[in-house]
Amino acid sequence: MRDKRSVTVLIALVITVLLLSSCALPRFVVVDDPLSPGEHINLGLSYERKGELDNALKEYEVASRKLAIAYYYMANAYFLKGEHDLAEKNYKKVIRKLPDNADAYNNLAWLYYTKKENLDEAEELALKALELKPLNKDAYQDTLDRIRELKETVQGQ
Repeated sequence: MRDKRSVTVLIALVITVLLLSSCALPRFVVVDDPLSPGEHINLGLSYERKGELDNALKEYEVASRKLAIAYYYMANAYFLKGEHDLAEKNYKKVIRKLPDNADAYNNLAWLYYTKKENLDEAEELALKALELKPLNKDAYQDTLDRIRELKETVQGQ
């Protein structure tokens, strides 16, 4: 009699477990991002090369949670989209977070040059880029020369 009762209890327990497991109870699944921040930047660069700037920006945004350099890539993408205010904001963020990033100084200077505004500041930014990374002199000097030419043209008017 005792074995029969044990079997009945066991069967009831199994049925209860099966019923509960088939119910639509909320389940929480924590998914870790399989990509590292650097991989998000690389994926963003791939999108950027294809002209998919919005997708690139999404990847840079994810990377920016852990890598400050992602703001540089975001700024470049915004510049390419013609969203200059967002580009400027992100270049300034890079400069604030990574003050030795010469490319950010140069690109912000170029942004001001293309907008034909803040030319004195643009000149200072290009000079700072040259100071920080003399090995990239050709590119930064070109930015500086163009800014100075534009300043002369504007002053001559």
